[in-house]
Amino acid sequence: MPRLNRAIELLAQDQPIYYVGGHTGHTLTYEQGLEDAGTWADYLNVGMEHGCFDMTGLDAYMRGLVDGGPTRSGHPTPAVIVESPVEAVSEEIVRFNAWQFRQILARGVHGILLCQAETPGAVRAFVESCRYPINTAGVGQNLGPGRRGVGSEPSAAPVWGIERDEYLDKAEPWPLNPQGELLLGLKIESPAALPRIEEILAVPGIGFAEMGPGDLSLSLGYKRQPPPDEWPEEMKSTHRRVRDACKANNVAFLSSAGPDTVAGRIDEGARVIAGGREETARVGRAHSKRQMPV
Repeated sequence: MPRLNRAIELLAQDQPIYYVGGHTGHTLTYEQGLEDAGTWADYLNVGMEHGCFDMTGLDAYMRGLVDGGPTRSGHPTPAVIVESPVEAVSEEIVRFNAWQFRQILARGVHGILLCQAETPGAVRAFVESCRYPINTAGVGQNLGPGRRGVGSEPSAAPVWGIERDEYLDKAEPWPLNPQGELLLGLKIESPAALPRIEEILAVPGIGFAEMGPGDLSLSLGYKRQPPPDEWPEEMKSTHRRVRDACKANNVAFLSSAGPDTVAGRIDEGARVIAGGREETARVGRAHSKRQMPV
């Protein structure tokens, strides 16, 4: 097992990853963690943007994943990525709400998804808030020192199955730190972000990103998200710009797919596949000739 984070291990091999879990309603109990330890997915998405900000439940859930593991691929647990509730509309708002990242990371999760990313400063504050100041990759190159404080290691390190000092080294954003085991993501999903997509995705420390079609279509006047083949031109062009900016900055691009479309999405450059269907993952893994056990 070269890595603790299965999602990062696969992305480093240029293999697509597949997740399950919606924006609300994820059951966060010890018993659910025991069950989800055997998931077919490469990572579990916990939606706290709209779901409950339940740290007690998340703590129990992570313990259940540990006790139900290891995974069939040999990792201690499936990767867990949490959607945070903060609106990333400015650097100041993200810094005022950085307590959310500290609380989430203290439970031993493997990544955070920042929603409504609108400015490079907001993204920079996000990355800095998730890092310990002793780790300096990228500092001085569009990043300041990390701002994560000491104190969460006793709860986070045991979930990863490592000692405290090793956790300090590995709790780093990948691919900024090639040895890092944290996967930080972004959603570009509001009109305010559109003029700055390329600047936002150039901030070091981001591992994956997506165009959020639900919120973006709502802002354009659609009560229900249109299917991709009916997107207005603004959504199509935003999708292309996010994809191209991801490629330019070595960031994995997230896109929805089903069994009939996943091969094409992979060929177009998607490496994080939304949709939450095991059949999609089966077809996509065969297409990419994946070797790692599920």
